[in-house]
Amino acid sequence: MPSQESLGERIRNLRLRKNMSQAQLAWPELSDSYVSLIESGKRTPAPSMVALLARKLECSTAYLMTGVTEEAMNGLHETLRYAQIALENGAADEARTFFAEVVAHPALLDLPALAFEARWGHARALEAIGSLDLAIAELLRAAEMISPTTNADQWAELHMALSRCYREQGDLTSSITVGERALDELTEAGGPWTDAMVMLGATTLGTYYYRGDLVYAHQLAQSLIGRAETIGSPRALMAVYWNAAFVVQARGDFEAGLKLAERAIALLGEENDPRSLGRLRMALATMLLDAHPEQAERARQLTLDAERELAESSASTVDTAWCLTTQARAELLLDHPVEAAAIAQRATEMLAGTAKLALAQTLTILSEAHSRLGHQEEAVAVLFQAIEYMEKMEAHRPAARTWFDLAELLGVAGQVEGQKAAFHHALSCMDL
Repeated sequence: MPSQESLGERIRNLRLRKNMSQAQLAWPELSDSYVSLIESGKRTPAPSMVALLARKLECSTAYLMTGVTEEAMNGLHETLRYAQIALENGAADEARTFFAEVVAHPALLDLPALAFEARWGHARALEAIGSLDLAIAELLRAAEMISPTTNADQWAELHMALSRCYREQGDLTSSITVGERALDELTEAGGPWTDAMVMLGATTLGTYYYRGDLVYAHQLAQSLIGRAETIGSPRALMAVYWNAAFVVQARGDFEAGLKLAERAIALLGEENDPRSLGRLRMALATMLLDAHPEQAERARQLTLDAERELAESSASTVDTAWCLTTQARAELLLDHPVEAAAIAQRATEMLAGTAKLALAQTLTILSEAHSRLGHQEEAVAVLFQAIEYMEKMEAHRPAARTWFDLAELLGVAGQVEGQKAAFHHALSCMDL
């Protein structure tokens, strides 16, 4: 527990324990009257003076400033280290427990740097286990502790995580707003563009893609590619190529999309980042299924490799569920509807009560598996559920595609009026 004493009281109590007078503590650098003013709280010493008094009193500067003993401070740092190791090794729930222990420590009120590190880690652990609401709340608290002028890269990384959590939660508008405002503040602060800024822009680009704003997404992609190529950083280029690949493919150029995704994977080979590598393999598998469905077996193998890499990293539940959804889709193309249904059901259960964006996509695959198995009523019910999520998210492009899928299912079932309504909804999503 931190001491409730003031800085002056701690100095006085330590001095008395050592049987020192104010004059003895002051000599030769300070006057005894100055020490008296500090002890009475009438003067606040500069950091250099606090460090000097700490040396004289044979304690840490941190103890004088916060009342936290060196032993307690070492304990906090050790717990934080365990939390970070657990998160990187894929033990997200264990990491969350450790981070929560540090966050709850009363000493953090006087240790802003440690408090930020703990909250930032806690938010990432919460995201990893799929607790997106709690992760967002923690990220918002952490955002109040930094500014774009004090640490631009940290600011960008935090808001990138916040934008990503909003997107996975299904709040695409908030995702875009957070990303764009953060990038605006960074550019207004001056200074050159950095990896983190480009990656923040790439996250926003990804949300525009999911919302179906392909014209603006394409323009943003070109701008970010130019920024990334100017910086020349593999990490910045990887992030932009990765998100731009989806946009290019959605605009109909499947081969160009594949090339961008493959370039992103090649660039990531220079980094030790199993989570991103797993996510990129998953993205490549998705694009491969779109461009070359005859290569479904290769896509399936990519998802199996990605699943293993994600399990050994700080990847989130949402990452793994997306991977399983792509794997289920490959099984469908390989004419394995039983396997596809089982995998999609597993992903659905992982996403229960959390990421609406991923859940909507998983439900569409589960619906198709049910349809292939002849379970038409289940297929229609599941597809209606997927559409409900998409429309709440304002994900117009995927919603339109899913309405068309529903129209086809209803037509097979002989529900002509329902089929007409589904077509009407699809065209409305496309503003037609």
